[in-house]
Amino acid sequence: MVSLIHSSLTSTTTASLNPSFFSSSATLNSNSNLNFNYSEITVFRSSSRKRFSSLKVLSAATKQAKSPAEEEWKIKREVLLSKRVRSVDVKEAFRLTNENNFVLLDVRPEAEFKEAHAPGAVNVQIYRLIKEWTAWDIARRAAFAFFGIFAGTEENPEFLQLVESKLDKNSKIIVACSSGGTMKPTQNLPQGQQSRSLIAAYLLVLNGYTNVFHLEGGLYSWFKEDLPSVTEEEE
Repeated sequence: MVSLIHSSLTSTTTASLNPSFFSSSATLNSNSNLNFNYSEITVFRSSSRKRFSSLKVLSAATKQAKSPAEEEWKIKREVLLSKRVRSVDVKEAFRLTNENNFVLLDVRPEAEFKEAHAPGAVNVQIYRLIKEWTAWDIARRAAFAFFGIFAGTEENPEFLQLVESKLDKNSKIIVACSSGGTMKPTQNLPQGQQSRSLIAAYLLVLNGYTNVFHLEGGLYSWFKEDLPSVTEEEE
């Protein structure tokens, strides 16, 4: 799933491609991040940087104002740390959901959620398929299509509203996506790695949620550890 994140009119537009599987291949896959502006597209992988060919997007489209989800990762991370958002591994998350009334908030696309998810998880996708057909939306679709991705995504403007309809602000929440991302610094990633779940956690704490945890390793690790999972048909 690709997540296209707008910035200001003159700054770089970033598309986050959140990993669900890992690969050493140099081709565009689900472990890549796309960063592009109007003059070129560059693909960044989690452990190394590989430059792909350039794409010029010539459009009179006007970009929308930057949303909180589009804030720089460094700023998001500082807020998450200041709000004491704690990262937990999948086994601890499983224990918390079973013993301490935590709810796993799965922010993956609905289709992925239906294929397999943790028992009792609540699904609210933080990104959705691009729906509109303005000049800017067409330009974004063209940018995705350049990489052979014909189902580009955009931030879901109803994300917080939908979460609030399912979980009150005192709920104990563990936010999960495919990859998880991390706030832990490493030699290659001194600020950690942004992910859909960390973006969602950031939005939640900005909007008054006080018991927000983050699933380290994401649902990729959950399934890899063979923890319980269900499909929509089984529920």
